[in-house]
Amino acid sequence: MIQSLAGARLAAIFTWAVFLSLAVPAEAAPVPKSRSEMAPVYLSYKKEMECLARAIYFEARGESVEGQRAVARVILNRVESKYYPNSICGVVYQNDHLRNACQFSFACDGKPDRITDEKAYRKAEKIARQVYGCGQSWCKLSDPVGRSTHYHADYVKPGWANRLERTGRVGSHIFYYTATM
Repeated sequence: MIQSLAGARLAAIFTWAVFLSLAVPAEAAPVPKSRSEMAPVYLSYKKEMECLARAIYFEARGESVEGQRAVARVILNRVESKYYPNSICGVVYQNDHLRNACQFSFACDGKPDRITDEKAYRKAEKIARQVYGCGQSWCKLSDPVGRSTHYHADYVKPGWANRLERTGRVGSHIFYYTATM
């Protein structure tokens, strides 16, 4: 009789616990671990693509598709180099706190980085995804700037350009590589 009372109490407690768990709103349920582990990877990819697209837009939106791809390739080449940050956003915004001394002029020129041409920005986003996903050898063979890690507009003459190996020109940008990187 004592065992049946104990069993009945356990059954009642179990039933009550199940009832209460059904009453808890779905938002309060814990997120499965696998899902929470995937979220940072997705957000990281999304943020990296945003940084790459913004760099393409602000640095080369007036260029041809090939010229925009070349600018994107320089950024990815820097990510692969041990001399630069190992993320796209890190490369794009390296030294952005230094006025007119950062890696990409739009990041530290003091002007607001407002996207005013949505069509051009969507194009930059598409190019960013294409270049980022272009790890195949045929992509790199058709890449006019190859391993370039630097570029500048043809209307400026930065002092560092004389110390680097010129790799080519695409549109109004001249591209360079340094063998020590």
